[in-house]
Amino acid sequence: MNINFGGFVPISTVDWRGRSVCTVFLRGCPVHCHYCHNPELQGGADLRTAEEILDLIQSSRMLISGVIFSGGEPTMQKDALIALAEGCRAMGLKVGVQTNGVFPETLEELVSRSLIDLVHLDLKTRWEHYPKLLKVKPEVTAKVQRSLAFCREAYQKGTLSEFQVVVTLFPGREDDVAYISREVPDVDFVLNQGVSGELTPLSFNELKGLADKIQRPVRIRTREDGEVTYKNGQIIIADSIVLTDILQARRKY
Repeated sequence: MNINFGGFVPISTVDWRGRSVCTVFLRGCPVHCHYCHNPELQGGADLRTAEEILDLIQSSRMLISGVIFSGGEPTMQKDALIALAEGCRAMGLKVGVQTNGVFPETLEELVSRSLIDLVHLDLKTRWEHYPKLLKVKPEVTAKVQRSLAFCREAYQKGTLSEFQVVVTLFPGREDDVAYISREVPDVDFVLNQGVSGELTPLSFNELKGLADKIQRPVRIRTREDGEVTYKNGQIIIADSIVLTDILQARRKY
């Protein structure tokens, strides 16, 4: 089986909270976000066998407890991702996926086969803005909604151990927070500082203000302060690792 490979980070302490993991990137993505951290992985080709990629994962085995698959969009390569997840399970590793939710059938099969432990679902904006903002057809929005509904149900049933919804925020899109929060009242909710070109990103204090408005625990991620858990005006847990470092490491593959 040929897999369109995007890169490998042998160890990461921020891609899965509480775990040391390696991160595997797969190429290809049907959604071209303007703020994508890895735009070079939206296309192109670097074909590898599953055995080659599993050998990379095995090389980190003594230092990690899990693997994160990212991209690009890893669920776009359904058969490849399932084969890699099976290989990770054979090594005794946890499996997580960072996804935009455009391929719900991949997530459904991973869960049905007990091959996944964490889904990190990136919701881009409120549903009615998806077609215009991301320049996608309306049926793509429906697929993301299907992924969200499925993952929430699997998480509530216990067939998916961890599930988090991430919203990457830019100035002018602050109103999306309350809308998306109402869509996901019962899962981990992450406010991620969007960084794009010369646009001044929202500050940590501005993101805290948005969290105060929705009155629920959130995780706030910024390049300056790393990740913190925030609730009722208080920082509960702080992560000292700055995301800038890991974003730079991701490009060194």
